[in-house]
Amino acid sequence: MSGTCPICKRPTEEAFRPFCSQRCADVDLGRWFNGNYRVPSFRQDNDEDMEEYPDGKG
Repeated sequence: MSGTCPICKRPTEEAFRPFCSQRCADVDLGRWFNGNYRVPSFRQDNDEDMEEYPDGKG
């Protein structure tokens, strides 16, 4: 099964999947570290601290 690298669009290499090379894997990791990728949150900055697990399970 092959695909394309999400960074440069070249064919992927098995050793670096889903990337084509270590370089593209490092570029992707750097984007995460720099905050270029974000997971959406529905919490607002001004929300009061809420118990994350109100039922005590967690």
